Amino acid sequence: QLQLVESGGGLVQPGGSLTLSCTASGFSLNIYAMSWFRQAPGKEREGVSCISTSGGSHNHADSVKGRFTISRDNAKNTVYLHMNSLKPEDTAVYYCAAVQTYSSTWCSLSNKYRGVWGQGTLITVSS
Repeated sequence: QLQLVESGGGLVQPGGSLTLSCTASGFSLNIYAMSWFRQAPGKEREGVSCISTSGGSHNHADSVKGRFTISRDNAKNTVYLHMNSLKPEDTAVYYCAAVQTYSSTWCSLSNKYRGVWGQGTLITVSS
């Protein structure tokens, strides 16, 4: 069974930092581009950050550029989202997603690609 499990969510104060992890089971992430999405209450799901299979290419939404970084450790079958300078508007359920690709440079912030999704982890940024 292909499964992604996110962890690391919780409550954090504005200006704080948090790192999310997404670990795969049942398959290897080596040939999957990975993305993080988020969905705030009453809003559509949006792409936050993505990283190619090699880790050499990545992209971020304008709203998080300079604050969030994405990395992956294929040996650990895990992708990470490092979040700094968190703002209340970052409050959302964060999901990771894996899309199979044979490109070493491609990744996407679009959720139109069918792939494997995690169940989500909630981040609340509040004082």
